[in-house]
Amino acid sequence: MPIATPSPDTHDAERLRRAGAAAFVLGLALSGFFDGILLHQVLQWHHFLSLVPGQAFQDIRVQIYADGLFHIFVYCLGLLGLFLLWRARRELGRPGSGRRVAGGALLGFGVWNIVDVGFFHWILGIHRIRVNVANPMAYDLAWFVGLGILVALAGLLAGRWKGRLADARGGGAAIGLVLALLLSAPIANIPAAGGNTLIVMRPGARLAPVINAAVERDGRLLLIDPAGSILLVSFPREPAYMSLVSAGGLIVTRSPLLAGCLAFSKAG
Repeated sequence: MPIATPSPDTHDAERLRRAGAAAFVLGLALSGFFDGILLHQVLQWHHFLSLVPGQAFQDIRVQIYADGLFHIFVYCLGLLGLFLLWRARRELGRPGSGRRVAGGALLGFGVWNIVDVGFFHWILGIHRIRVNVANPMAYDLAWFVGLGILVALAGLLAGRWKGRLADARGGGAAIGLVLALLLSAPIANIPAAGGNTLIVMRPGARLAPVINAAVERDGRLLLIDPAGSILLVSFPREPAYMSLVSAGGLIVTRSPLLAGCLAFSKAG
């Protein structure tokens, strides 16, 4: 009895699925960066562990540390997606790869938000889209439906599109995805306007000049760790970064990834 062999169409579909899977992982990473940049840094609506009970978890250093680990995880997802896309590079010139790449990216973006809200918000309860508001569920539902379900459905429909662009190649879409990821990664480390500024002191530097430089910009001191190596300052307007560095700051940032893990390890 002859053994059935996969048809060329089956092989082509499998190759196209590889391109879609790579785009899916990149979509997850882009959604994670979008979450971290918009909600953690720009709007500052929550930290990753905002609602975890216990005094230890409410320590701002722990909150910043958790945000830093969150961004590291997203970076790892992005690197995995780039690796998978590189392995699937030969498939990007095949007809139909464009819709697979676009659909995979949209699906990944939406699935991230569905899992984030459904699991981390509603099951684990470690944060919400916006904490400290009268009705956090309204924000969760808007995010879950608008950027989760609807975007994921758009991805599924795009992957099955049968219209005029159904046979488009995926090279252009893949380049757009890579550029978006390469742009998002450094933006995740740009200090956001407003909010708290973390200052990691240079070894041997004196605290007084840094505190004076902060006070000159109407800064309000929120935290000094016992070793005198970490300061957390709230500024009503953009701080004078170079003045704080000149006064003794080694790192002056509002980004959780640049200083979060370093600050926490020094404070510990």
